[in-house]
Amino acid sequence: MTMADTIRTKLVAAFAPARLDVIDESHHHHGHSGWREGGETHFRVVIRADAFNGQSRVARQRAVNAALREELAGSVHALALDVDGTAAA
Repeated sequence: MTMADTIRTKLVAAFAPARLDVIDESHHHHGHSGWREGGETHFRVVIRADAFNGQSRVARQRAVNAALREELAGSVHALALDVDGTAAA
């Protein structure tokens, strides 16, 4: 299972999103801090879920970071987030 698959699986389980895009952007960071051969270090996530309705931007981002705690402590170096409720989609 790729890291993108792991991220996708964990976010689906945690938030049952209406929209979820997990994009590996590691190739854009070649030679930068945290980059490793083979990629899977830098990701962009776009997620829309009812679970985020009424939450502040900081609360939404903290919830995603908590769901991906193990990955962020391990091989994921950077995670760009676009997180919102479905009411804003």
